[in-house]
Amino acid sequence: MEGVALDILGPLPKSKNGHRYILVMCHLFTKWTEAYPLPDQEAQTVAKAIVDCFVSRFGTPLQLHSDQGTNFQSKIFQELCDLLHIKKTRTTSMHPQANGTVERLNRTLTAMM
Repeated sequence: MEGVALDILGPLPKSKNGHRYILVMCHLFTKWTEAYPLPDQEAQTVAKAIVDCFVSRFGTPLQLHSDQGTNFQSKIFQELCDLLHIKKTRTTSMHPQANGTVERLNRTLTAMM
């Protein structure tokens, strides 16, 4: 996987397992999408989900593209990207259209729920 866009959907009503957020990851070329439930949107939780759920199945992406959420701009997330040699890019502030692929997926997921 070369380029992957990611975003957090939520807060949602709490699930039976205590999850309130969904990490949405989309391969920018094929549009293959993965969605992972999260109990919170803390940087450590998001980083662990990326490694345990995505990297372990698909390998390390060359690039991650996200909005400027604090969880994606944190020191933990930056260290994860440095450790795995992932180029991290982000949208400009107040312009969610720059991450349009995953934002549209979020809208579809919300409508389905």
